Order: sequence, then structure tokens, then C-alpha cells
Amino acid sequence: MNIHEQNLKQLGLAVIKAETLAVSALADKINDDFVQACHLMLNCKGRVVVTGMGKSGHIAGKIAATLASTGTPAFFVHSGEASHGDLGMITQQDVVLALSNSGETGEVLTILPIIKRIDVPFIAMTGNPESSLAKFATVHIDVSVEQEACPLGLAPTSSTTAALVMGDALAVSMLEAKGFTRDDFALSHPGGSLGKRLLLMVRDIMHSGEEVPSTLESAFVSEALLEMTAKKLGMTAVVDQLNQVIGVFTDGDLRRMLEKNLDIHTAKLTEVMTPACTVISSDVLAAEAMKVMQQKKINALLIVDEENKLVGALNMHDLIRAGIV
Repeated sequence: MNIHEQNLKQLGLAVIKAETLAVSALADKINDDFVQACHLMLNCKGRVVVTGMGKSGHIAGKIAATLASTGTPAFFVHSGEASHGDLGMITQQDVVLALSNSGETGEVLTILPIIKRIDVPFIAMTGNPESSLAKFATVHIDVSVEQEACPLGLAPTSSTTAALVMGDALAVSMLEAKGFTRDDFALSHPGGSLGKRLLLMVRDIMHSGEEVPSTLESAFVSEALLEMTAKKLGMTAVVDQLNQVIGVFTDGDLRRMLEKNLDIHTAKLTEVMTPACTVISSDVLAAEAMKVMQQKKINALLIVDEENKLVGALNMHDLIRAGIV
């Protein structure tokens, strides 16, 4: 390893250490001001309008997105655009959260008189408690850092990280205070694998009707094999005359049977099936079905109703296709 490569590693580590110290210092700033800011947002009947410029603007946009996805209606307004018409997005029902490390950002200061005029609660998040923005605010949250991770002390690095973490602290505190649940979270994240894991039910992806492999308990193994081949799920339910599940016959049961040199044409299904098999309701989450299959180390599940009657079946491939796995 040459010196140049070693220097790059040292520089990277120095940045991580500097930003870690900046984040750790925030613990002392979770104080009464933080609590007051939370109360302002909890009591907000409209939206939390988050604003900022430059790098602070990027962080403000992320904070707005995090608030919105965790149960606090919020959106981002670019401070520069606010004084050119976008200020009309802010109503008397809202709360404004403004980010500026210096607390003297011109574009943010320009819109303060309008915010004051419509009497909107104003939360400032700055790195300078003595700044104009901090003094104007209804409540000020201090996110000052001792130094930027940038060796020149110019590029926003530690300061933007600190602001981002404080924004997460606000959002998660609001989530807890509002009693926001996993189901609530899923409703705002219906797309992608996250939404699928939280919302998709077993009934949404299970095979039903004629697609469900089912064989009567009085059948021979050869009949069960025909059913398994036709339905292509690697198993068949074993049911009684009332369609109640009494067991399952799987590829594994077949292999164990062949090891015993049993004849598939003369062996009764009940002699080689797995009795008291694992079943699940159609009204549970598909993610829960996956968890059961992993714990039991099985590749398929039978779905039954409250009377233990067979209503469906699914296997691991169904979960994969649905995006659960």
C-alpha cells in the first residue's frame, strides 16, 4: 500500500470521527426547546412547512419527507422561491421549520416578516443561537458544531449531518407521541417491497379453488403424486370427507417413503403423510407466513378457515413473486 492510499483512508476516518463527535454533542441539545418544538408540531392543524437554502435546503427537504412518511404532514418550500410566490403555500394553520447553519441566510430572513404577519409558529434550527433567525423564532433548536469535517472549515459537512440527525429526532419523537403504527407507516408506503411486507395478506397471494392440491385420506400415494404433479406446489393437502386438513404429503415424505421401498400403488397416503402439519389463516400478513415457513423450515403452507377446512395453499415461490422475500 502506497502513502497516497493510506492518506485517503486517514482522511476518510477523520471525517467520520469529526461527524460522530458532532452527532454525539446533540444529546445535550435535546432540551426544553426541543420539547416545545415537538408540541408546536403536535398541535399543528395544518402542515409543517420546512424551508432552507443550499445544503441546508437539501437537508430540509429530507426532513420534510421523513416527517410526512412518519405521520406528520409536511412539505418542503425552497426559501428562494418563497418570496416569489411559493409563500402562498403557508397558511395560518401551519408551522414553519427553517434551517440555516449561520442563522443569517438572506433568503430565509426575507420571508420572516410575512410569517410574522400571518402569525405562524416558527421553529428555527441553526448553528448560531445569537443569530437573527434564532432570535426571531418562536423556538430555536441549537445544532451548532465545533468544527466542520471539511479540513478547510468551509464545506457544510458536520453541520448538515447534525441538522439531519436532529430532524430525525424530531420526526421519530412525533411518531411515538402520535402513536403511529406499522400499519399507518404501510399506508404511506404502499409501493415497493416495504409496502408489500407490511400490507400484503396471505389471502392476496394464496392459491385457491381448483389450484389447491388436495387428496382424500383414503387415497393411495400414487393418486397423491398425480395431484402434486398437476398442481405443481411440491405437496398436497390430505383431507377428510368434510375437507378438513388431517395432514400433508410432500416431496420429502415421498423420498422417505421410497427409502423404505414402499410401493406407491399399494401404500396408503395416511401411512406416509405428515400428520398435524403446519397451517395458517388467510387473514394474516404474508410476511408472517414467510416467518412461519422459515421457523419450521418448510417450503409450503396450507391455509385453513376457522373450522380447519382447506381454503388455499402457497409456497416460497409465491412469496418471492409477491416481493415478500
